[in-house]
Amino acid sequence: MRSLIGRKAPDFNSTAIINGHEFVNNFTLSQFKGKKYVILFFYPMDFTFVCPTELHAFQEKLFDFEKLNVQLIGCSVDSEYSHFAWLQQPKNKGGIQGVTYPIVSDFSKSISESYGVLAGKYAPDENGNWKCEGAPVAYRGLFLIDKEGIVRHCVINDLPLGRNVDEALRMVEALQHFEEYGEVCPANWSKGKEAMKATEEGVANYLEKH
Repeated sequence: MRSLIGRKAPDFNSTAIINGHEFVNNFTLSQFKGKKYVILFFYPMDFTFVCPTELHAFQEKLFDFEKLNVQLIGCSVDSEYSHFAWLQQPKNKGGIQGVTYPIVSDFSKSISESYGVLAGKYAPDENGNWKCEGAPVAYRGLFLIDKEGIVRHCVINDLPLGRNVDEALRMVEALQHFEEYGEVCPANWSKGKEAMKATEEGVANYLEKH
């Protein structure tokens, strides 16, 4: 599938659980256009092992994302009822109780498919029956979407590999620095460090100092 970088993020309309217990129908991505940046992240399944560590890690940094005007959204192929049940399960028992940002149900797997993160592929067998080749769950995809609804960054991990939430924050800060100052962010840049002008002179001056 062609990369979504620089392209409009696929919209969706689904059911989500917000604030850990509220069912919201017709939850869309487009509701945030013109208002907020979005970090949309996919995880394979509820009631698994690496996934709760990621969801809690995002919750722990929720205030930092909110300060940057970022809406966090989690998504998996589970139903909204599965999300709700997992949200009621305490952290010390492998649950995600305490997570408050929206968790979207992609029970049809259409959202995962549109973002190119569905691990399995559906195809008919010799008898015309549709079967999934591979795991019918989402890879650990993460998409940074700007306020105009354009995908500016994405990373997709295989199922065993948990993500770095601080890196997601860093990428938001880098995008916002570029938008505010017009400077590009070199390798290993972090907020407060020097960026550079996207010119030959700018690159030469930066490399000379570093």
